Amino acid sequence: MISTGDLRKGVVIEMDKQLFSVMEYQHLKIGRGSAQVRMRLRNVRTGAVIDRTVQSGEKWPRVRLEQRMVQYLYEEPPNHVFMDQETFDQITLTPEQLGDAANYLKDGIEFELLMYEEEPIGVEMPITVDLKIADTDPGFRGDTASGGTKPATLETGLVVNVPLFVTSGETIRVDTRTGT
Repeated sequence: MISTGDLRKGVVIEMDKQLFSVMEYQHLKIGRGSAQVRMRLRNVRTGAVIDRTVQSGEKWPRVRLEQRMVQYLYEEPPNHVFMDQETFDQITLTPEQLGDAANYLKDGIEFELLMYEEEPIGVEMPITVDLKIADTDPGFRGDTASGGTKPATLETGLVVNVPLFVTSGETIRVDTRTGT
């Protein structure tokens, strides 16, 4: 069982006979009465996002997920195809199953695939991914009083802010948790 005190971002719980991944959670203590926990949950099968407020101390069954190493192969619009590193089986995931991970996919990158009862439900991202800058404006010295930033489009289409001295064609390391 997992209680409200054990909640973390990315934990998968079973609620109302559905699997939900915790996107955000916030512990609230308002004046009189008991504490509450406000959660933003994503249904791992449908991708639907819901907000739920529960009493502090409530418990749910913890979902046991199997993890397999997979390698990203290619995009078959709108889905993405991965290869299991042990069995060499190809697994197709939808954008709803991938969530934010779709912004960091490039050929050959390895992920941990999360499986529940032989059903793929998503991937666990590495903490950082190295991506090449496809396009960015030139930075001019003296534009700001302190170190400034500018938007840059990466090879996957993701747009991040980079320092002014970074140019197109360079490779940067992106934190997949925050997108910086």
